[in-house]
Amino acid sequence: MRNLDKQIGKVTHYYDKLGVAIIDLDSGGLKVGDKLKFKRGEEEEFNQNVESLQVDHQQVDSVKKGDSFGLKVSQPTKPGTLVYSV
Repeated sequence: MRNLDKQIGKVTHYYDKLGVAIIDLDSGGLKVGDKLKFKRGEEEEFNQNVESLQVDHQQVDSVKKGDSFGLKVSQPTKPGTLVYSV
């Protein structure tokens, strides 16, 4: 993991049939086009670009600290997985 990576939130739920992670954003902000890293424990899980964000089932272009949002993810993940901005 590069030193520039900043933890911004944590996965609180994962809907496997939809491939959607629910993430609580603890710091900063996030917008469509940003790049994220999902990491759990010592093993890096995967990197992904933000292609769409949803808050309360509504499409949004960005989220801010304190928001809980849905994000379509390219790979399965688990609650407790840390989310970093890269």
